[in-house]
Parts: sequence; C-alpha cells; structure tokens
Amino acid sequence: MNTRSALGHPHSGINLLETLLVSTAVVALGEIGDKTQLLTLMLAVRFRKPWPIVAGILVATLANHTIAGVIGNWVRAVVPPGVLPWLLALSFFAVAAWVLKPDRLEQDNVGQSSRLGVFAVTMVAFFLAEMGDKTQIATVVLAARFDSLAAVVVGTTLGMMIVNIPTAFAGHLAADRVPLKSVRIVAAALFAALGVWVLIAGTPG
Repeated sequence: MNTRSALGHPHSGINLLETLLVSTAVVALGEIGDKTQLLTLMLAVRFRKPWPIVAGILVATLANHTIAGVIGNWVRAVVPPGVLPWLLALSFFAVAAWVLKPDRLEQDNVGQSSRLGVFAVTMVAFFLAEMGDKTQIATVVLAARFDSLAAVVVGTTLGMMIVNIPTAFAGHLAADRVPLKSVRIVAAALFAALGVWVLIAGTPG
C-alpha cells in the first residue's frame, strides 16, 4: 500500500489548501441543521447579542476541535497504515448516515445565564453541545486523514463559523430560509464520497 498516497504529502502547499478546503466544506455542510446551529439560533433569539455569541462559538469551537484533531492525529499514529484507510472510510460512511438524521436541541445545554455573560454562556453551552457531535467526530476523522492538524482545525472551525455567524445575526429567519433536508442529503453524499475517496487513494496504484 502506498502510505503517502493514502495520507497525503507533508509540507505541500497544495495539500494544505486541499486539507483546509475539504475540512471547511465537510463541516459547514454537516453543521447546517445540526444541534449546535439550533443552539446558536436559540441563543440569538434569547439574548439578541450576536457578537458575544459569535465570539463564544469561535473560542468553544477552536478548543473542541483542537482536542478532536489531537485525537485524530493519535489515531493516525497508532493504527497500522494498512488498516487506517479502511477505518477512515468506515468512519466517513457512518457520519454520512448520521448526517441524514435531523438533530434536536437539548435545552439543558444552554444553562443558566444569571451569573454568566452571554459570551461565557455561549462558550460553555457550545463546547458541551459539540462534544460527541458529528462535526466533532468529522474533525477527528479529518485529522486522522490529513497531515496538517492546524489546517484541519482552522478548516473545521471556519466551516462552523460560516454557518453559525449568519445564524447568530439573522436569528430565526436563517432557519426558515435553508432547505435543511436537501442540505443533509448533500452533506451525507459528501461524507460518503470522502469514504470512497479514502479507499481509492489507499489502494496500490
């Protein structure tokens, strides 16, 4: 098996851009209709202070996805090269199936704001809501797939912000204008295509 073709070439500007773009697109599509977007929507309607909400989401996402990326890098280091492409492909297929299921927000994640500001409430609520979420799992898989941890974390964080910044500012109007079912289908197809791509890239060529 050609390990370099399966996992990418380090220190390549082209592959850094590829990592960034793929990570951004995958997470942006996966985030639409996700419970963390619904959380952003609820926070926007409740507090009507988009900037502290956006700042809280940014900090929480960077922290959460850095942890996920480190886990992904660790998986890549310990899993044998011959097994890793199959494990990654299976993970992408599993996330593809997961994306098709609509998310519902558990309001307990919002917590109480009596003693905390909007920024702190958003940061804590978003970090907790993102734990074990499909976008976090996708970040783990992407970090196991690509060489650059920084490009994965920046890309997945950018994907989260692309979706959640308009949601924070537009409030309930954002959810009404997005065909969530169609987006979920597109996102699932993208995750499935990435699974196929990993398998093809991992075969001898």
